[in-house]
Amino acid sequence: MQYIVRHGVMRFLGPFEPTADARFQRNQDVVIETERGLEVGEVLCEATQRAVEYIEEPTKGRIVRGMSAEDREQLLERQTREDEAFHSCNNFISERHLQMELVDVENLFGGDRLIFYFLAEKRVDFRDLVKDLAREYRTRIEMRQIGVRDEAKLLADYGDCGKPVCCNSHMAVMPPVSMKMAKLQKSTLDPSKISGRCGRLKCCLRFEQDVYEEFQRELPTPGTRIVTSKGQGRVLGQEILARKLMVEFEDGRRLVIGLDEVLSVMGSKGS
Repeated sequence: MQYIVRHGVMRFLGPFEPTADARFQRNQDVVIETERGLEVGEVLCEATQRAVEYIEEPTKGRIVRGMSAEDREQLLERQTREDEAFHSCNNFISERHLQMELVDVENLFGGDRLIFYFLAEKRVDFRDLVKDLAREYRTRIEMRQIGVRDEAKLLADYGDCGKPVCCNSHMAVMPPVSMKMAKLQKSTLDPSKISGRCGRLKCCLRFEQDVYEEFQRELPTPGTRIVTSKGQGRVLGQEILARKLMVEFEDGRRLVIGLDEVLSVMGSKGS
């Protein structure tokens, strides 16, 4: 039996197989072996075929063991080292006048790799910085340039909804979000109200888009002439989620009707 495990500061997800016939519970902390080395992960559920299909870019590896008290002490040591490495790296960045902003540091549980996540508007030559860090910590150093949405994934806490931000909890891949989605969902177009902690359009607009598109396809488009139980008229607008239409009838009445009241669609005006 395999399990879906979440691991790393970027919240990677993937199916992991126990090294023995051990069984694990939901939310149990485990030590895992990935392509990056030894890490700490959290068991989410059994890795059914359906569960794995929902993961767009799954990682893989094996579960070494459940976390012990000794492992937790070692994890605290690793986290202390992350704080020290963050300050040291920032000092090296300042000394070398590099145009980059350090966001976070990840020290893998096995201790054989330090990963530095940073923001930069342009490409940065950080070869000398890597040498500085390698001399300081005597371990493998990786520099990862990220975007502002990834920064929110690493650092953000709560969204406007009052819940933990999606990118920091369950999202493994950042979906594309456009202003067209906000218009279709009739959200306010004020950027300050539909932008997330990263300053980009909120991911929840993308979550609801498929439903809006499905419902919209079922509704006659504005300008279409229709026959209803109340008479013939022309569609003026759509209330997509309610699956209703604003219709102007031949006698000048304007009424909101349900999709189930449409008897036939005649086509657009002039067709």
